[in-house]
Amino acid sequence: MTDEPEPPDATVVRGDVMVAGFDAQDDRVVDLERLCRIALDVLAAEGVERGRIDLHLVDVDTITELNVEHMGATGPTDVLSFPFDDDPVFDDLDGLPLLGDLVLCPAVAAEQAADHAGSVDAEDALLTIHGVLHLLGHDHAEPEETVVMQAAERSHLGALGFTHPVPS
Repeated sequence: MTDEPEPPDATVVRGDVMVAGFDAQDDRVVDLERLCRIALDVLAAEGVERGRIDLHLVDVDTITELNVEHMGATGPTDVLSFPFDDDPVFDDLDGLPLLGDLVLCPAVAAEQAADHAGSVDAEDALLTIHGVLHLLGHDHAEPEETVVMQAAERSHLGALGFTHPVPS
């Protein structure tokens, strides 16, 4: 008997770009397909012509474990990105190169939304955009990188009708 991978809970495809969404949490109802579409729009706007991202919604315990294990941090975080930036890995089912995994915690997003992006919808959008930009190589470790990344976030949020929580 082989272990078949779980099918995605939502999938959006445009040409040779795909975002597959997996919802492994029950903290709150999230429009996973919407988040997948946002991720796909960011990929398109950033010039990605071929590839796949897997977007995972997880609970607080899972994001905390990942944050400790991979970031050396304590406690939960809102979003983590795991790019595949070495040799390309190809998905067995669709043949697309895997760009990486994006892991978002809806409970943390909801908790910080009012003080951060202003609403849960805006926070979900910002975290999705932020995570995708990390998968594409953006960072905010240095002030110059932060300016570039926030400008990209601002542009993508604006296309959705949201404003960035940090003034330009």
